[in-house]
Amino acid sequence: MASVDVLNQEGVKVDTIELEDSIFGAEIHEDLVQQVVVWQLAKRRAGTASTKTRGQIRGGGKKPWRQKGTGRARAGTNRSPLWTGGGTVFGPKPRSYAFALPKKVRKAAIKSVLTSRFQEEMLTVVDKIALNEPKTKLFLEPLKALGLEGQKILFVTPDKDEVLSRSSRNLHRVLVLPVQGLNVYDILRFEKLVLLQDAIPKLHERLG
Repeated sequence: MASVDVLNQEGVKVDTIELEDSIFGAEIHEDLVQQVVVWQLAKRRAGTASTKTRGQIRGGGKKPWRQKGTGRARAGTNRSPLWTGGGTVFGPKPRSYAFALPKKVRKAAIKSVLTSRFQEEMLTVVDKIALNEPKTKLFLEPLKALGLEGQKILFVTPDKDEVLSRSSRNLHRVLVLPVQGLNVYDILRFEKLVLLQDAIPKLHERLG
């Protein structure tokens, strides 16, 4: 098992913790990571694009001109896709872009990115971050002490933490997620991963 230092919110080492090799020392599957990112982004797509077919365009009941004798091409309706303002052929309709992906693939992908962050030394473990009230100014103090100010940071908490979430809301380079919300796309989006110590057993439970 690999071990990492546990820091307090002042940036001082207070303990050492062991990480499961099956999660933080797993084989890195870049192909599975790519599949999961595509899967996540596909689920987020609104799928609301919509066009009208010729049958849905208003008007067009009258023949624009007589069939013969005008020298122009015959036309039966101004709703034809050939006309400006006419219908669209095979245009987009509201749909879902989501598709199924096996749980094993999703687990393998998240283990891959966690292992990658650990190997790149972009993983920090903090015992806890205690704030008296949800204020951005208070949240910036431990960031400075940990040497994380100005970086893109993903904080992982054991459970939903309203104080940390509200304190970090104004910091567009910081995201706070509970263990259950941890995902491949967000780990890749942020250059630093900060785990609260109590989140690690829950992470082992989720992915072990």
